[in-house]
Amino acid sequence: MVRTTRAQREALFQILRRDFPSWITVTTRRNLHGDIVKVPSEIYRKLRARVRPGPGCIMINWRGMWLGIEPDGYTHS
Repeated sequence: MVRTTRAQREALFQILRRDFPSWITVTTRRNLHGDIVKVPSEIYRKLRARVRPGPGCIMINWRGMWLGIEPDGYTHS
């Protein structure tokens, strides 16, 4: 899996929420230490697995076009 910044991960999540607002959920669970953490849906995790490294950004093929997501979260096609 390609390393991403928090802003890039949030941008990926927003890409999914644009097209599938009711499918994408964030649930809360307790981790091994008993802390409550947010866990994104399986659909989001599958999208993250498709991310490829690009020239100074990460790239994802989405809806027939390549989207580039800069380290600050700015998304462009």
